Amino acid sequence: MLNWLQKWNIISSFVNFITSFFPSRQQGYIGFKEPSTMAVPPLQQPSFLLASLKADYLNKPFSQRCIDLAKVIEDYPAKDLHFIFPWVVESVFGSLDGTVLGWNLRCLQLQINPVEYSIAMEFLDPCGPMMKLVYRLQAEEYRYEFPVSFLPGPVKNSIQEGGPLDCPLYHSRIQLPISGFHSLNLALNPFEYYIFHFAYSLLTYRSYPVGYHFSYSESAYFSLVDRYLKYFLPVEGNVPPIPTLITGAAVSPPASRTPTVPFTSYGVHHSSLLKRHISHQPSVNADPAAQEIWRSEILLQIFVEMWLHHYSLEVYQKMQSPHTKLEVLQHHLGVSSTQYGTSTQSGYRTLLMYQEPFSPSEEHVLVVRLLLKHLHAFSNSLRPEQFSPSTHSHASPLEEFKRVVIPRFVQKKLYVFLQHCFSHWPLDASFRAVLETWLSYIQPWRYASDKVLQGADVQDRTVSEKWATFVQDNLLMYTKLFSSFLNRAVRTDLVAPKNALMVFRVAKIFSQPNLAEMILKAEQLFLEPDQVLHRQHRIFMTPNQGGSFLSARQPVTTDASFRVKNHVYSSEGQDCQYRQMFSAEVKNLVFHLGHLIAQAQQTAKSISDHSEATSKQSFLSWFSFGYSGFNNSYNGNDLDESGSSNIRKTDEYLEKALEYLCQIYRLNAVHLSHMAATLGAAQEEDGKKQLPDCIPSENGLVLTNLGRYQIINGLRKFPIEYQGDPELQPVRSYESVTLVRLFFKLSSAINERFAGEMESLCSRRGWIGKVARYYLMPSLSQKSLHSPATQQRSQQVPQPRLSLRFLASYRTMFFVFLIYIVAWLLSVGPVPCTFYCLAAFLLIGVAVALFSEQQKLHQQ
Repeated sequence: MLNWLQKWNIISSFVNFITSFFPSRQQGYIGFKEPSTMAVPPLQQPSFLLASLKADYLNKPFSQRCIDLAKVIEDYPAKDLHFIFPWVVESVFGSLDGTVLGWNLRCLQLQINPVEYSIAMEFLDPCGPMMKLVYRLQAEEYRYEFPVSFLPGPVKNSIQEGGPLDCPLYHSRIQLPISGFHSLNLALNPFEYYIFHFAYSLLTYRSYPVGYHFSYSESAYFSLVDRYLKYFLPVEGNVPPIPTLITGAAVSPPASRTPTVPFTSYGVHHSSLLKRHISHQPSVNADPAAQEIWRSEILLQIFVEMWLHHYSLEVYQKMQSPHTKLEVLQHHLGVSSTQYGTSTQSGYRTLLMYQEPFSPSEEHVLVVRLLLKHLHAFSNSLRPEQFSPSTHSHASPLEEFKRVVIPRFVQKKLYVFLQHCFSHWPLDASFRAVLETWLSYIQPWRYASDKVLQGADVQDRTVSEKWATFVQDNLLMYTKLFSSFLNRAVRTDLVAPKNALMVFRVAKIFSQPNLAEMILKAEQLFLEPDQVLHRQHRIFMTPNQGGSFLSARQPVTTDASFRVKNHVYSSEGQDCQYRQMFSAEVKNLVFHLGHLIAQAQQTAKSISDHSEATSKQSFLSWFSFGYSGFNNSYNGNDLDESGSSNIRKTDEYLEKALEYLCQIYRLNAVHLSHMAATLGAAQEEDGKKQLPDCIPSENGLVLTNLGRYQIINGLRKFPIEYQGDPELQPVRSYESVTLVRLFFKLSSAINERFAGEMESLCSRRGWIGKVARYYLMPSLSQKSLHSPATQQRSQQVPQPRLSLRFLASYRTMFFVFLIYIVAWLLSVGPVPCTFYCLAAFLLIGVAVALFSEQQKLHQQ
């Protein structure tokens, strides 16, 4: 075997020496050290090592494959590893088109697959074999190809159309298509190629195993994201250096980004954070962290681009235009307007141009939340003295990176991402992931290194004044998204516990002491008139348009009003119409939400009381044999599966949410409480729940818009009752289908055969007639039924008949079985036991019939 390996190494070295003069292609990846100016047709070479690994992938177990792959990474030279690297990445994360599943890290969990989980985490660890392979290839400066077609929509369209790019990540990496090829690609170094595939694997569709209920936050992929963030964006200390490789070659940062790329027509070109810092330092070797921060910058840019940049800021700003909204509305209505010179076809083209096909999953949003939480901790790990302007010129690359990581890389892309989620996410409980992501971003003080432990004292919730700058720089995150949430909240069923919890969470966060005051102050800064420039001549610069937070550092004397206006106009557009959070319009919306909360509280209370009464009735009904459950109204509601404990939680959430909203907007809590009491009295007049709001018509009652709203939100409902023949009711869940049909045929035959005799018995005046009417005419003792739509009572006189359907009930069969068991224990035979049961049944009927007759005479 050793002789064979020696021969194979000699042959492989010779082949690599010959093919090094020609660029080769394998599975759509380029295999050269530096992009050449002359394009050469692809030349593919077979690889016995790659074929052997593919065979092991199909035949060997997962643990053995990882061990063998780690040994290959350790033993083989970089030239051989370069050839198998694209296949290794694809076998781990799956193919870009989703045809290859890979290791399926998003479904791999410690609780379900502990062995595979541990092996995968060890292999893909930042210090594991996979990253060692990346560093070995990084030292050789190889390049690999990533198709532009798999980039987010705005980036892909900008590259294909030659438009502006707002991220320096793509500078000098775009590879023009060679003759015969029409697809654009990115030429990436091994580290970039690996992180791109890792980030993209979150976006591919994965079918989760049926029957497994697990948390997204416990998957191997989620844990790897957390490990990579903590390793490459450390909260304490510097980025760990690249481990020393066996080859002894130094791993260099990516090549300098040249601004002479034909796809960069968008304005001033900024080099990377690392290059700017090095250009101002007398010696690079004086700061070892300067050689490592390039990985942190690349990792963050790829995560933000692949996870957040699916919606264009320019498209979002165009959608805020009244003209665009009018065209889209005309398309939905199917009408044209000659007044504005538009047509339905124009609106349709506008809709196709502005619509965003990408829809993030709940898992995607949770990973974004993990990223935001770590970035807050990473940014807040700066020491207080490092915030002073005098230390900016002496700050290390990592410290400077911490200072600008959120405003430069995340802020605007996250704002558009959350706006799209708030507008397009379904009105269900899964919105909780989006909500918690938003709340995590607007509370950076929760992740500050000097935060105090939360206690029972209310003062611990007070937001420090030092966060006023963050609130001003992210004003829209607080105000406009809060208004968007209110618009969602008034359209949801607040009786559902999960929806009530979301309203409670938002109200609690915004009621933190001093937060509302800081938001109000930021809005006042935005509304201040310009002192020097008129608005029509104002040009607000963004980090992508020459206003970088690093290059040409802005003086600390920058007007706070200018910063707020810069944030608003650069995010919403120069012609945006800003709606204040504390305006009369938003206050009316909050008051409307308070009205709905009061209604939901009364509805939850009535449902709780009804469920308790139903449980008691169902317990007592076990001791009767009649049709007690046949004509009960339908009580279907979302709370049926939640239980009484969750109904109480709903009431607590809504009560606290109403209290917090009153604190934020200084509403009159006494007035809202009186409104809730009035609603409760109106809903339960005479102890009965009112019908939905209706209008009488020739065909019966017709629902109004208010009545539809009451039904949709569970505030009111029609009593749904079965009003047909009791013998023809659908088979209940507590009945045997076979016995129901059997006893129906038997009773029908008896009724047909003895109809005359039963009618004569029921017409008698004595106690025999009373007993006969009790058993053969039970419908007379029930209330007459009528439909609320027709208001017509049934005028048909019921005919005497025998009903044996109660014998098909599982409850009846259980009691009969129990009686026979007791009789057997008492040494009573089945025939006497049956006689005793019939006699007792007859005596009970006689007693009930006589008692009901006397009670009727007493009432008269």
